Amino acid sequence: MRRRELTSLLKKMDFHPAKQLGQNFMIDTNLLEFVVRTTGVSEGEPILEVGPGFGALTRALLEAGARVTALEYDKRLCEYLTNNIRNKNFTLVQGDACRVNYEEILKDFPVPFRCVANLPYSISTIFIARMLELEKRPAEMLFMLQKEMALRIASGPGTKNYGALSVRCQAIYDVEYMRTVPPQVFYPPPEVESAIVRFREKKDVPALELLSILEKIVRPAFSQRRKKMRGVLKHLFDLERLDRALAEAGISHDARPEQLDVKTFIKFAELLSK
Repeated sequence: MRRRELTSLLKKMDFHPAKQLGQNFMIDTNLLEFVVRTTGVSEGEPILEVGPGFGALTRALLEAGARVTALEYDKRLCEYLTNNIRNKNFTLVQGDACRVNYEEILKDFPVPFRCVANLPYSISTIFIARMLELEKRPAEMLFMLQKEMALRIASGPGTKNYGALSVRCQAIYDVEYMRTVPPQVFYPPPEVESAIVRFREKKDVPALELLSILEKIVRPAFSQRRKKMRGVLKHLFDLERLDRALAEAGISHDARPEQLDVKTFIKFAELLSK
């Protein structure tokens, strides 16, 4: 949907994009084609889309042969999508992406499936965290994110953007920062740059129980990233158990969380779980 077409539709509907809902609609056909081409949709493949808006990406995915289940919060956008996308491969769910029951939505999804979304900035952290916690998680995800968030997720140890979410995502997925996206490809344009990030599930993903322990470690560790790991975690774990795990993982008592790579964090979590 080009800018002129979108602005005409907004005027006709007397629809005012809500900044607090992150309603910045994609109006660049080249970018849209890039997203669909990168996704590489196959005929009949199930795709979960979050925040379809006026359905520009939705239509492109359907045309490529996907079976799209779209989750939209805004009631007026849901009415528009219901009335304007009549396709047997399209399913619309109205709800809050941070609160809905994904087990219920995904119960009939075959495995593997993928998730594609132009995510509202305000929900991206919570939504991605919810995807990580699912037992039946997407095998691949392709998201449009605020550039700052994209850098946080894709960064490695020793960088200022490396943090708890970086570790949690990269424990499950190979994360690729694909390209930076300027504000003018959206209407209304956001105040910051965006980025496209691809997540591909790893072959050997830690069990949910181990991922839970990993989260228990990295959240407090990175909340006080300038402090030493041992000092932060000694209040959460038995000190003898903690020291033994640090030693066996090869982690110095002076180590800070930003110095450790994802593999070391996973090994440390495994040792603490024993």
